[in-house]
Amino acid sequence: MSYIPLEEHLPGITGLLEYSRETAEPIRELTQILMRGPSTLSEGERELIATVVSSGNGCVFCTTAHTAATNTYYDDPSLCEMAKKDIDSTPLDEKMKALLHVARLTGMGGKQVSTEAIDRAKKHGATDLEIHDTVLIAALFCLYNRYVDGLATHLPKDASYYQELADRLNKNGYVRIPEAYEQLKQKKTKPNS
Repeated sequence: MSYIPLEEHLPGITGLLEYSRETAEPIRELTQILMRGPSTLSEGERELIATVVSSGNGCVFCTTAHTAATNTYYDDPSLCEMAKKDIDSTPLDEKMKALLHVARLTGMGGKQVSTEAIDRAKKHGATDLEIHDTVLIAALFCLYNRYVDGLATHLPKDASYYQELADRLNKNGYVRIPEAYEQLKQKKTKPNS
């Protein structure tokens, strides 16, 4: 049970973003820019950063949601599982592996990011902007992870929610879609749902 009253049909971050739309708006805007705006990092790579950080922080809702979102970009769903356990075992290029290490270190604490980790990313072709965005995405998802877990939000009752959320994120990005919230509410009120 969450520590504040949240709509039951809106698990995890979705309930929190509806609870306080005033604070949600700037968070969503930043997330949209970082995750769906122009970048030399693909949307799938950015989702993978969110997944690795959320996994490292032990946030079940965010890890599961962003694993589902990442998996829509890659042919091999085992890639996410490998990245969460051992970044260097993944079939990703060396630049992305290095950026994921930077993201994981950021998730552990900003001062954990070392000169060696940054140098490794640069050695493998990461630009300053890619390093900046990786750290900022990682820091943003630390905020999300702590927000979701710090208020003890609930998990969805039906695991298919994660795929539906991933599909919405990939279609619409991180902007608020009022119809999506209404559909979730109607789905909850239908018998046998």
